[in-house]
Amino acid sequence: MTDLIPAPTDTALSRTSDSTAVHPTGVGDRRKRFDALGRVRGTIRYTGDEAVAAGTAFVAVHRSTVPHARIVSVDTAAARDLDGVFAVYTGRDLHDIFGDRLYTGPAFADQPCLAVDKTRFVGEAVAAVLARDPATAQAAAVEIVVEYDDLEPVFDIEAALNNTAFVHDELRPSSVFADLAHLRGVQGTNVAYEYLQRSGDAEGEHNRAAATARVRTWAPPTHHVPIELPSTTAWVDSGRLEMLSTTQTPSYVRQTVSDLLGIELSRVRIMTRPLGGSFGCKMYDRLEPLAAALAWVSGRRVRLNATREEAFLLTTRHGAEVIGSMSADAQGNIVAVSADVRYDTGAFADVGPRIAAKSGLVAAGPYRVGAVDVRSRCIYTNKVSAGPFRGFGVPQVTWFHESAVDELARSLGRDPYRYRREHLLREGDIAAVGTPMHSADFLSCLDAVTAAIDWDQPCPDGDGRWVHGKGVAVGMKAVLTPTIANATLNFNQDGSATLLISTVDMGQGSDTIMSQIVGEVLRIDSHRVHVVRADTDATPYDTITAGSRSTYHTGNAVRLVAESMRATLCGFAADQLDVPVTELVLDARGVHHDRTGNTIALSDLVRAKYGARGATVTTAENFTSTWVPYDHDTGLSEKVTEHWFAGAAAVRIAVDTYTGRIRTDHLAIAGDVGRAINPTLVEQQLTGAALMGLGHTLFDELVFDQGQFVNATLLDYQLPSIKDMPTKLTPIIIEDPHRDGPFGAKGVGETTILPIAPAYANAVRDACGIRITTLPLTGERVLAHLDQRKAKG
Repeated sequence: MTDLIPAPTDTALSRTSDSTAVHPTGVGDRRKRFDALGRVRGTIRYTGDEAVAAGTAFVAVHRSTVPHARIVSVDTAAARDLDGVFAVYTGRDLHDIFGDRLYTGPAFADQPCLAVDKTRFVGEAVAAVLARDPATAQAAAVEIVVEYDDLEPVFDIEAALNNTAFVHDELRPSSVFADLAHLRGVQGTNVAYEYLQRSGDAEGEHNRAAATARVRTWAPPTHHVPIELPSTTAWVDSGRLEMLSTTQTPSYVRQTVSDLLGIELSRVRIMTRPLGGSFGCKMYDRLEPLAAALAWVSGRRVRLNATREEAFLLTTRHGAEVIGSMSADAQGNIVAVSADVRYDTGAFADVGPRIAAKSGLVAAGPYRVGAVDVRSRCIYTNKVSAGPFRGFGVPQVTWFHESAVDELARSLGRDPYRYRREHLLREGDIAAVGTPMHSADFLSCLDAVTAAIDWDQPCPDGDGRWVHGKGVAVGMKAVLTPTIANATLNFNQDGSATLLISTVDMGQGSDTIMSQIVGEVLRIDSHRVHVVRADTDATPYDTITAGSRSTYHTGNAVRLVAESMRATLCGFAADQLDVPVTELVLDARGVHHDRTGNTIALSDLVRAKYGARGATVTTAENFTSTWVPYDHDTGLSEKVTEHWFAGAAAVRIAVDTYTGRIRTDHLAIAGDVGRAINPTLVEQQLTGAALMGLGHTLFDELVFDQGQFVNATLLDYQLPSIKDMPTKLTPIIIEDPHRDGPFGAKGVGETTILPIAPAYANAVRDACGIRITTLPLTGERVLAHLDQRKAKG
């Protein structure tokens, strides 16, 4: 059962009170996603559904069987001799053509699309076969023989920090993004990046404190498991590289491919289709560099589809260890937080440096803290590369600070909910990172979820087997800043509009809410606003679709472009009616002049202006967020983010002490979204993020043995099923409008994944008296901790 708590109904803002001017699908309305039926019925065409053109070469990849080694030789003769094989390429072949441009990456240029001279993890692509059909390509890939000279591998964080074996001989920054432009090359280290946050005398405060909670948490690597698998088709047309791909980042891919091939941006075209889920796994450098290189050198149209097993080898979520302390004085004030945050980024940095910084800056949690000492590092190991995942590394540090503050409250004899409430950051407070808080209503989120589960009501008595408990946690995250969003809007003579943006709809409903923003500004039914799929030949630049930045950043660009269109249309009407534009009002009837009572329908307005049916009016706008880079020594910034995410979760659980199984009786989640553009989609996002967090809490875990996956198939990788869902789930919308957000809105997609794991662990602590700091909370792990408690008496 799911309780849906609706957003406030008075969402008219600038709407006229005239009933004829009210349209049903603007900002604040519960409109269904435009593609809902298509996604459910399977009628939407995804990238992999596109017909295969005649002459297409299918690609299969031969992958490394060792974690760290020099490549002595690659024998491709047998593969080349198979009937139906067009070509075989090794990393050395491509490097001879492209040189060091073959190495790509959003932070460091460390990732070759095929290994060159050295392999860095089991499963790395070493050679690629082009053949007439997938079966022939796979058969040929098996025939490739590689001779290796083993190198010392590093499989875990401690080995990476303490050994003299290095995954990369030299780190070379790629300088793609403004917030990573400060990266510098370095040798002799496995630390790709280090973020420090320091204020006050943390060590001294810990020593003087009345109570200290010390915890060591571990969140394992996990897999994204989207339903749609990665797929890329690339071809050369009139000297231009064109590509259709499952990517969240078409603008980034265009830049990467341009740099790789050494051609102008204008000679690269990246197109997308709706994505069947991603959660971060279809960002940056996945299949696209290899597909582009193969199409360019072979002159053929190439198609590269990842199998489910191969998808596990493309990227993971960062495994993260946090060793830290939280201390309070005799009055309960949090006087110090220290944290050593260690992210296992695998063989390639990907965007790990940004993750280390963006999560490190909130490692102290959403609390008023006297002194802070945080060290957050992104560390190479010889395992599959880790990259962005819903939450962007912040769930891993939330796991730390919400376990610590819960234990600190208990050591002080305080109720965990009320202790948090007393020390949460409020409007105008300065966060530990040095940035003032605005539109981050932690308090309302916390109060809402605890009220929903009846926090003050005692838990049921146990029956000798089942014991009961409740837990709560709060999450805090910064949005990716700075970024750029552009929007182009065509207003059509028939009164409809066409919006061009490069935000990719991957199930989150972005196309729907962007059309609602246009509809609100132009007073038209948002169903008549068509959003064009991302195509770098047509849609304007957008940094990325990630980090829950789209509602705020792209939404602002869309609001601006719609306002520009409104001004243009009113200007047309002023000319036609011969009245001052300041006297005109745009509503659902068209452009209206109160003094004369004249109204011109928008369709008539455009036709009268241009004298032709089918005429269009075009406007374009940009929205760019700004920041103040954090200080290198202190990690502090007076504006580190454009806006904050604030969320909370409270849960009542039952624990089976015979099996260790955790049953969810009631999970309540809340997120401050600023303003709910579409409350239904917001509730779905809050719910989806929470259920993904439940998977990470109870099931998800990638297991390695000597750097090799043990469970990289859906037969072995555990995911929650419908039977693992909460008996009762309550999503709650909190609206604290942001002064600069589109109609006050902010992002929402990651908000409630942040606090789920610690809320459950805190509930287990309440039910069983055991503090578990390693995820997931499997039955075996719960039983092991119960046995340890019994052994201690």
